Amino acid sequence: MKLYVSCDMEGTAGVCSWRQCDPEDRDEYPIYRRYMTHEVRAAIDGAREGGATEFLVNDSHWSMRNLLWDELPSSVRVIAGAPKPHSMAEGLDGGSDGVFLTGYHAKSGARDGVLAHTFSDETVYRVTINGVECSEALLVGALAGANGIPVLLVTGDSTIVAETLRAFPWAVGVAVKESIGYYAANTLTPQAAQIAIRAGARDAMARVAAARPFAFAGPVEMRLETTGAQHADFIELMPGFERLDGRTVRFSADDYPTVYRAYVAAVRLAGAASAPA
Repeated sequence: MKLYVSCDMEGTAGVCSWRQCDPEDRDEYPIYRRYMTHEVRAAIDGAREGGATEFLVNDSHWSMRNLLWDELPSSVRVIAGAPKPHSMAEGLDGGSDGVFLTGYHAKSGARDGVLAHTFSDETVYRVTINGVECSEALLVGALAGANGIPVLLVTGDSTIVAETLRAFPWAVGVAVKESIGYYAANTLTPQAAQIAIRAGARDAMARVAAARPFAFAGPVEMRLETTGAQHADFIELMPGFERLDGRTVRFSADDYPTVYRAYVAAVRLAGAASAPA
């Protein structure tokens, strides 16, 4: 059985500051990238104990060059580097049997979410698909579902775990921390989190028979509300996007994978609207 693992960092145990997950930080980031790597390793180890045999890991955080290679099993393959055409879902196609989402976090605007955002805290205020407000976990999980692959495990803060399990009730959720605010958390220690994730991954493998792919029914409409009008100015330049108001654009297609690609492109183009240095 082959598993696809998309690993983020803001949902890692102990993380509550951008410095901890910013590759340019020389003090805290080296510590927390190790914790991120160890949580991924814990998920792999638990899944292997539950019967998984192959793993493709997509490093999905920031520069997407975070994982410590020598602390992962030698048998896994890793997708690293950025930008990637499909970003946090690069390599997620019909070749996998299940998906793990590790280190994930609450969506932009969430009331209770440590470092909550949806792909970009600088440009994205809210994104909905067919009227459903989406987190990164739901966006990636729906792409998996469109390819016939179910989400089996999600780890991160309690907010994203609860939200993701509402969409994928067959999955196992491991909450490693609870939000006290945007920059504060009540968290497990890294070691306790890794033990819980390993056990959760093992349990997730026992539920494979009950798992189902999640997909948005077509036609699919995305509404993207940006943090500033300047971001929507740039996004509406792309064919297929319609400007609804100062900060909101709309895009529709017959299928979700097309909408997901449009979202990734829109977020990247919105970043070009930032004020020059």
